[in-house]
Amino acid sequence: MNQSHNTLGKVYLVGAGPGAADLITVRGAKLLAQADIVFHDALVEPEMLALCPRATLVPVGKRCGKLSSAQHFINKRLVDAAHKYQTVVRLKGGDPMLFGRADEELSTLKDAGVEVEVVPGITAALAGAASIGQSLTLRGVSRSVAFITLAQATENPVFGEPLANPSADTLVYYMGRKDAARIAQQLIEQSPNHGANTPVQILESVSTPRERQWSSTLFELAAGKADQWFDSNSPALIMIGEALRENKVTQSQNIVESKTKAA
Repeated sequence: MNQSHNTLGKVYLVGAGPGAADLITVRGAKLLAQADIVFHDALVEPEMLALCPRATLVPVGKRCGKLSSAQHFINKRLVDAAHKYQTVVRLKGGDPMLFGRADEELSTLKDAGVEVEVVPGITAALAGAASIGQSLTLRGVSRSVAFITLAQATENPVFGEPLANPSADTLVYYMGRKDAARIAQQLIEQSPNHGANTPVQILESVSTPRERQWSSTLFELAAGKADQWFDSNSPALIMIGEALRENKVTQSQNIVESKTKAA
């Protein structure tokens, strides 16, 4: 619906979730159905775009390592759209507030006097844990989880050095495919909580029909055993930690019993 010259539309930053169209929130799906225009990431599934029957669809890229629209250009288009349309949706993969550069879009829209609302989505780490049926936390084993990305906030992403010593028990790396072996090697060498035998779970295109999984250890990952397995066209999630070990329940019980005896 076109706006009058004296009013501004509202912009919604909507989390598309990890991939599957039916994992978007009910609020997000309702907004897609009402939207006049939708600016969507490249990773958004076609089935989800079918939820926007009345909207003008505008792809804006944002696939790590691939050609995409410059962030400042996306910001400007959102402001311009608010002058023309009543309901504007910026559909972002996963959750808008996690590695989604939502802060830049929020700041630009607020500075322009445009009303904006964030609708959260399921981030890939949670969908990945659900897919493999293994919790990221575990009593006596993992009390903390870190979400990490090595991608820098530039228009042409570059990858920095892996974090030398992440303090969390379970580590989840987003957009870490190119640095997977280096991440593993550095953890083995420098992290007291993540030795060579630490379990690793890698998921690509989580929650979609194209989902693939690779299960091994930090030693195998450091040796480059996953390098040829990766599909450069699919988003990958690297999860590392003892909570991902298959015999984790027995492991947790043993740790708790050991602490009880020591006390």
